[in-house]
Amino acid sequence: MDSLALKAFVVVAEQRSFSRAADQLFLTQPAVSKRIVKLEEQLKTRLFDRIGRTVSLTMAGQHLLPKARVILQAMEDSANELTNLSGRVGGTLRIATSHHISLHRLPAPLRLFIARYPQVELDIQFAESEVIYEGLLQGRWQLGIITLNPNPHPHIQQQVIWQDQMQFVAAPDHPLSLQSAVDLNQLSSFPALLSKSNTFTRDIVEARFAAHQLALNVAMSTNNLDTIRMMVSIGMGWSVLPETLINQHLNIIASQAKPIVRQLGCVWHQQRSLSNATVAFMDLLRGS
Repeated sequence: MDSLALKAFVVVAEQRSFSRAADQLFLTQPAVSKRIVKLEEQLKTRLFDRIGRTVSLTMAGQHLLPKARVILQAMEDSANELTNLSGRVGGTLRIATSHHISLHRLPAPLRLFIARYPQVELDIQFAESEVIYEGLLQGRWQLGIITLNPNPHPHIQQQVIWQDQMQFVAAPDHPLSLQSAVDLNQLSSFPALLSKSNTFTRDIVEARFAAHQLALNVAMSTNNLDTIRMMVSIGMGWSVLPETLINQHLNIIASQAKPIVRQLGCVWHQQRSLSNATVAFMDLLRGS
């Protein structure tokens, strides 16, 4: 089987869209379709059902998908191992990171990496930390730079790069901002604006309140921290935000509670061979 066609199949299956797959692969949509048709002809079976704009896997496609991921991962690991023997830092580095980290933590180390290793082709995808974590378990990326899982999977290795201190915040005229000292019990009695349930950041916040047998009064949730910041600034509730996001429109609540710290860093599957490029990039992150 053609590895390029197999790669196109996996990306279309993950994106459930030929156009989004084309964007990710830096190809035209007809080029992606041609690769899928070629693969279907080789296998003598249809891999996708296409109804209007909806793309879904056939039973044959569902059967092929996990095997295709294993084949592509084995090919990539083999290439990495051969490159590692030469000591050369090259090839393609496929990483995934959250939007928050890409904006507030990665610009400087990325700029340095590009200047130091111009022969490395960077393939960077952006998604929520939890989506990236699941993708690493499936072998989708070599490295993730995300909010670390407080309860890591046994197959995932984690390395802390940054300690992300967070603060309880509210609008300057919010009742909590007008108090000289606020405890968790008082916070729990006001509406909160937080990340969605079952996210690593939300789990960290909920664990803090649960330790004091307190329930959160969540008025609204979204994983876009900039949106949360805006809603807090107009008085819709309080939140817990990284210090890097706090601006003049927010007030740090005079909380008696211990600050919440979430860990940001690198994650990778323990069965993946780390390429020289991956190791070099991690070294730069540690020094950032």
